[in-house]
Amino acid sequence: MWEQSKYFDDFENAANYVNGRFDPKAAQALRASQQKKLEEQARVHREVRTIAQQHRPQSARKA
Repeated sequence: MWEQSKYFDDFENAANYVNGRFDPKAAQALRASQQKKLEEQARVHREVRTIAQQHRPQSARKA
């Protein structure tokens, strides 16, 4: 049996390409930036939802 890990070591990770160029550091920075943006967006959505629930009429809150 041949070992797969040796076979796959010959190939670069496709996730490390940025704009068609192999750049692991830029890819990592891009992923971190995207994650930060998603976390900020989720925080804002939670805040908006909380504000909307606080200003909902009393009759709608009970239902």
